[in-house]
Amino acid sequence: MKNQDKKNGAAKQSNPKSSPGQPEAVPEGTQERPSQAAPAAEAEGPGSGQAPRKPEGAQAKTAQSGALRDVSEELSRQLEDILSTYCVDNNQGGPGEDGAQGEPEDAEKSRTYVARNGEPEPSPVVNGEKVPSKGEPGTEEIRPSDDVGDRDHRRPQEKKKAKGLGKEITLLMQTLNTLSTPEEKLAALCKKYAELLEEHRNSQKQMKLLQKKQSQLVQEKDHLRGEHSKAVLARSKLESLCRELQRHNRSLKEEGVQRAREEEEKRKEVTSHFQVTLNDIQLQMEQHNERNSKLRQENMELAERLKKLIEQYELREEHIDKVFKHKDLQQQLVDAKLQQAQEMLKEAEERHQREKDFLLKEAVESQRMCELMKQQETHLKQQLALYTEKFEEFQNTLSKSSEVFTTFKQEMEKMTKKIKKLEKETTMYRSRWESSNKALLEMAEEKTVRDKELEGLQVKIQRLEKLCRALQTERNDLNKRVQDLSAGGQGSLTDSVPERRPEGPGAQAPSSPRVTEAPCYPGAPSTEASGQTGPQEPTSARA
Repeated sequence: MKNQDKKNGAAKQSNPKSSPGQPEAVPEGTQERPSQAAPAAEAEGPGSGQAPRKPEGAQAKTAQSGALRDVSEELSRQLEDILSTYCVDNNQGGPGEDGAQGEPEDAEKSRTYVARNGEPEPSPVVNGEKVPSKGEPGTEEIRPSDDVGDRDHRRPQEKKKAKGLGKEITLLMQTLNTLSTPEEKLAALCKKYAELLEEHRNSQKQMKLLQKKQSQLVQEKDHLRGEHSKAVLARSKLESLCRELQRHNRSLKEEGVQRAREEEEKRKEVTSHFQVTLNDIQLQMEQHNERNSKLRQENMELAERLKKLIEQYELREEHIDKVFKHKDLQQQLVDAKLQQAQEMLKEAEERHQREKDFLLKEAVESQRMCELMKQQETHLKQQLALYTEKFEEFQNTLSKSSEVFTTFKQEMEKMTKKIKKLEKETTMYRSRWESSNKALLEMAEEKTVRDKELEGLQVKIQRLEKLCRALQTERNDLNKRVQDLSAGGQGSLTDSVPERRPEGPGAQAPSSPRVTEAPCYPGAPSTEASGQTGPQEPTSARA
């Protein structure tokens, strides 16, 4: 029993040692996941960002990661086998105990302990051997595994029992001797027998209970021995497994450090590439700003030219007003030329239609230019989307590397902060670009409007020039006619005037000698009506 207690104590001490070994094995198993995910991240990284530099080194890395993965899978399989066998044996031990407890109950039901007609009760059977009852005289307890010391210890107990039985017999005989008739003696013996029988039954019940407890304790002892042996085996296996897992963990740590260095180099390359792209975008923005400044200067120059043209046009209008004041005297000719004015109105309508067609053509051209600008905008948006995709790929590579290397979280957080700053800068540049595009479109629209106004003014100027030329030719013709008439005489003048009536659009009556010619454009020399000092009879005759 002492040896069994020592073994049970050793089992209890081994269980706490073996139980902490299991949580040590679990983190090692959990560390396999990043090691398995690392090759996947390495396989995706080169395809997304840059081309692989050294294919031989990548193959060696994949081979190393595959070997480490095989070792980790084998260790996890061994740990699962140990735990499954240990748990299955514990589960199988339960029904055995219940069965062992059920056997004494069946034995109780199958046995009958009723002594009839003074016959002794059958002795109970334990482990295939009969155990004599305490009430039977001359019986001794038989045990198959007794030693010499047990026999020496049993002899004084038997002597004490014999002395006790002798005393009881003498007391019984004395009580019987006190009685006179044999019926009374028989009744006393029956009472004594009934008392002894009751005591025997009570002792028999106690013995059954003790036998049940003994069988349960034996089964528990065997079960605890089996559990102890299994726990010792599991402990040894777990210790060996923990050593292998520690070795595997060291190799994984070394590989993780190496991969971390490689990922750091890749990250630096990606950041440099991203910085180069940002510099290119800044250069393009500067070029657009220069173009916008040039266009702004051109628009300012055009505005100044338009102001000058408007001033000239106002001066011409003032001059024309003066001319019209002088022409009030020639109202009679206007009535005669009403039909001619209607024809001129038709021509003006035709010109208006031509101008309308021209403006429609210009509108089509402006739409085409607008479409070209939209195409340029879409092209720039595509470039921007490409840069954003590259940026998203960069973010994906960073997130994958953060999942694999949890120990470098602080550095990755710094990198994300930098990326957020860069995103803000990109949004700022994008907003600037959009504002510059809007300003450019507005300037283009203003330019088209001003071009249209300029073309309208040019058309008006051309009309005025044509009108001035027609007026000059008409005035010259009239001057010549006046000179001829003054030379020919008064009679011929009255005959020739109705015959040679002017038919041109700019024909008009001869003006007074002091009437001056209106210049057709700014800076044109104004010629006075020379040679008109002759008589003014034709005008009076005309009137």
